[in-house]
Amino acid sequence: MGEEVLRKRKGEDKELRQSIQSPEPQTMNLKKEASLFLFCFGLCVGLISGICMIVGTIIGSGIFVSPKSVLANVEAVGPCLIVWTACGVLATLGALCFAELGTTITKSGGEYPYIMEAFGPIPAFLFSWTSLLVTKPSSFAIICLSFAEYASAPFYPGCDPPQVVIKCLAAAAIAVITIANSLSVKLGSYIQNFFTAAKMIIVVIIIISGIVLLGQGRTENFKDSFKDSKISVGTITLACYNGLWAYDGWNQLNYITEELKNPYRNLPLSIIIGIPLVTVCYVLINVSYFTVMTSTELLQSPAVAVTFGERVLYPAAWIVPLFVVCSTLGSANGTCFTAGRLVYVAGREGHMLKVLSYISVKHLTPAPALIFYGVIAIIYIIPGDIDSLINYFSFAVWIFYGLTVLALIVMRFKRKELKRPIRIPIVIPVIVTLISILLVLAPIISAPELPYLWCTLFILSGLIVYALFVHLKFDWAQKISDPITMHLQMLLEVVPEEEVTE
Repeated sequence: MGEEVLRKRKGEDKELRQSIQSPEPQTMNLKKEASLFLFCFGLCVGLISGICMIVGTIIGSGIFVSPKSVLANVEAVGPCLIVWTACGVLATLGALCFAELGTTITKSGGEYPYIMEAFGPIPAFLFSWTSLLVTKPSSFAIICLSFAEYASAPFYPGCDPPQVVIKCLAAAAIAVITIANSLSVKLGSYIQNFFTAAKMIIVVIIIISGIVLLGQGRTENFKDSFKDSKISVGTITLACYNGLWAYDGWNQLNYITEELKNPYRNLPLSIIIGIPLVTVCYVLINVSYFTVMTSTELLQSPAVAVTFGERVLYPAAWIVPLFVVCSTLGSANGTCFTAGRLVYVAGREGHMLKVLSYISVKHLTPAPALIFYGVIAIIYIIPGDIDSLINYFSFAVWIFYGLTVLALIVMRFKRKELKRPIRIPIVIPVIVTLISILLVLAPIISAPELPYLWCTLFILSGLIVYALFVHLKFDWAQKISDPITMHLQMLLEVVPEEEVTE
């Protein structure tokens, strides 16, 4: 009897080990879901859907946070509106460069394969290193800090909410969004759909209110719009950093080239129509703000959109912070969803801990990657504020945007044999590259700060990581990472997506 129970228990243990170590059923289901999603998505992504995707991806928390920072740098209405327009033009030109790259080199991974093709593995690794540990987590942190500012503003009328309240709310938002995306892909997509609708509603409300106020003659704040402006290369660059943060996401349509109907026609058309449409929306939203606030009042406002709602929509002013909170949460959810997959891919390629490429047995999500991403974002929240994080995010990200566009120029001469279904005039990538160099160097030259140096040193520290763990692959590193991977695998109940069985 005892032997029979022992045999039964051993059989159960064997089945459990097989379910953890050989995840073919879960992997198969995951692949089926992914394939079905891509197939269905490919059927519906035409020109209109491509435009909607650009508009929905770009418009998020930035337009509710950046107007104050843009104005603080140039200190006048006229230059402020010019900066918003110029940022839209730059985003359009950059997106056209990415459109050529995406249709020439059809590998996934965003900027990584383009940099790899033009400059080799070391710059490509530095891009993934910086994206995983600087730009993506700081972006998540900025958006959640924006959410916290607007969520707490109604409870502190007339003054700025305490920083401890903002940071605790932001950390809680990161935790909730990370958990939701770790538990279910469908839950994350449902959240995204709901919040996307909400943010478009508030954008329309603000724009229509501004147009009505202009029609009523509220134009006094636009008189002498260049008076007392503070114009220099440094101030314009920092203003552009904040403006370009609001346009971040202009390169996202490049990631679904294969799912876009007639991409060689619809991709450039979606860019040429979609990003200028966002630019018009952003300029009109800023115009709406200035119809009810002077420059000084806007700079003193703890939350610009909330102040606008209080002056225009009273007694329905509560609508504005509610919908802005929904908009920022939607952006944060979308950022977590996509960047968590980037961490997952980096783990699979051997550029991060192997466990980050594992899939949850129960939920079929890249839970370790999402948790890692959320933890790094919370670390950025502790010492940072929105303006400083945006500056250092923009500094780091435009290094690699410029390098990616430079890759297009290099491959025009180095890889002439490549088929280029979309071929833009060479002057466009040259202009974008030069502006990228200006955006990176101007703040260092005009207003040097130590954090720019730390950011540069951190990027370059990726060279040491690459040499030790990717190029040389020291045995001691493997001996340290293997037990960590094993214990995390058991704790989180995760398995490799694919495993070769003998």
